[in-house]
Amino acid sequence: MTVLLVLATFLVFIVLDYVMHRQREVATVAVVPRTMPAASGREYVGGFLVPEDLSYHPGHSWLVRERKNVVRVGVDEFAAALMGKVDKITVPSPGQWLRQGQNALSFYRGGQETQLVSPTEGEVLEVNSDVLHNPALLRGDPYGQGWLLTLNVPDEVSTTRNLVPRHLVAAWMRDAVERLYARQPLLAGAVAADGGRPAEDITAELPNVDWKKLTGEFFLTA
Repeated sequence: MTVLLVLATFLVFIVLDYVMHRQREVATVAVVPRTMPAASGREYVGGFLVPEDLSYHPGHSWLVRERKNVVRVGVDEFAAALMGKVDKITVPSPGQWLRQGQNALSFYRGGQETQLVSPTEGEVLEVNSDVLHNPALLRGDPYGQGWLLTLNVPDEVSTTRNLVPRHLVAAWMRDAVERLYARQPLLAGAVAADGGRPAEDITAELPNVDWKKLTGEFFLTA
């Protein structure tokens, strides 16, 4: 009888230890922030990475739903390559309300400023201080560490209004690349400088091209 009691007590301790260990694991997972959008689909259009599970605004900003009423916002690789090595980035402060299509994201280079529009409407919740302190993240990882904002979107229907329809994303990006080539044929060589992938800094390959005018044309802010 004593042996059975000891064994039962030992079993209880094992079960309790397992339960507490699992709870600690769940708690640890729950507090780890997700700093990258869930971009599992990888598609390249004209050499530019266009993740399939993001939504895109015609002005080359993107968004992804993080959780109910919260979206993360950034710029696509086409925009990041056009901007190249920016000196500074400024974004709205937490609490500010943005309208879809509003000039909201500013990028500075060589004394010039270019802007991108907000892809949706909502209140700024968080800004990525890492990319503000290190603008190179924008070009190096535009869909990951180079994200810019999170927004509270009370009306989730508004997150899809006026965005590029998913089945037209590839055609839309292909059109942008072709217009870029048509503007200056030498750009084709700059974009395809590394096995079909875009050059790190497209406009740096073309010193006679006005950076602000070129970016504004594609970002719909010119």
